[in-house]
Amino acid sequence: MTVFTQNELTYLSERRLGRIATTGPDGTPHVTPVGWRVDADEDVIEVGGINLPGTKKFRDVARTGRAAIVVDDLASVDPWRPRGIEIRGRAEAIAEPTAVIRVTAERIVSWGLDGTGHRNARSVEHTAV
Repeated sequence: MTVFTQNELTYLSERRLGRIATTGPDGTPHVTPVGWRVDADEDVIEVGGINLPGTKKFRDVARTGRAAIVVDDLASVDPWRPRGIEIRGRAEAIAEPTAVIRVTAERIVSWGLDGTGHRNARSVEHTAV
C-alpha cells in the first residue's frame, strides 16, 4: 500500500515538472525546477537531471539528508483553481549507477486534486519491512 492517495497518484502521473527545495550550508533556501518520477511502490519521488552530482541541490541533499518537492499547476484561471502536491521528507543523493535525488515522503500536502479546492495534509509513517 502506498502513502499517496489515488488522486495524488493520478495527478503525479500526469505531470513532469516540479520544483525541489533544499537548504544551503548557511541556511539559505534553494529552489530549482526539476524533472522527476514517482515510485509508488517505494513511496519516493526520484529527481534526475544532467550532471546531477555536480549541482548545488545534489550537494545540499548529500549534506542535509532533507528536501521538499512541489508539483503544481492551475486547473483553471476563471474561476481560479490551483492544485498541486508538496512532498517533504528525508532525501538521499545517490550517485551510482544513475544519479538521482530520492525523496521519501514524511509529510504530504495536496490541494485542489479532488476538484473542490480542499487541502489534504498529513504526516507519513514508514514501517520497517
